[in-house]
Amino acid sequence: MLGELLLYAALALGAEEPKAAPVPAPAAPKTEKADAAQQADAELLDIERNIVHYTNQQRVRFGMASLEVDKDLMESARKHCEWMATSQRMVHTSQPVAENIAMGHPHSSDVVQGWMNSSGHRANILNRGHSRIGVAAYRAANGRIFWCQQFRR
Repeated sequence: MLGELLLYAALALGAEEPKAAPVPAPAAPKTEKADAAQQADAELLDIERNIVHYTNQQRVRFGMASLEVDKDLMESARKHCEWMATSQRMVHTSQPVAENIAMGHPHSSDVVQGWMNSSGHRANILNRGHSRIGVAAYRAANGRIFWCQQFRR
C-alpha cells in the first residue's frame, strides 16, 4: 500500500534536524507497562521519535509530564496519516482520540512549532489529561508531507 508513498524513514528533502535525545522522565519501577512503552519507542522511525521529542519538550517546558508512546496510537496515527497522504486530504480521524494533523511542514520541529502556535493544537499538546501519544509522517506522491499526532489518557 505504500507503493507511491515513502514512509518517512529519512527525509528526501535533506537531512533531518539533529537527532533528538529523549526527554528524561522520572525513573519508574519496571512494569509490563514500562516494558511496552520501551518496545513501542524502539519501533519508532527517527522522524517519529523526533515528533515525540519536540512534543514532550514543550510539555516539560510548561511543567508537565512527558507523554508515553502507545503502540495502538502509533498504529492508528500511521494508518490515518497514510490515508491522508494517499487521498491528498487533511481530515481528522473518526477514532475516539484527540488529534493534531498538518501538511506541508518540512521538518518535525517545524510541525510541532506550528501546532504550538495554534490554540486548539496547543491545547491538545498541553492537555494534562493526556498521557499517551502516537505519531506519523508520510510523504505523498507529489512530495507533500502529512503529519499526525494522536493523544489519549
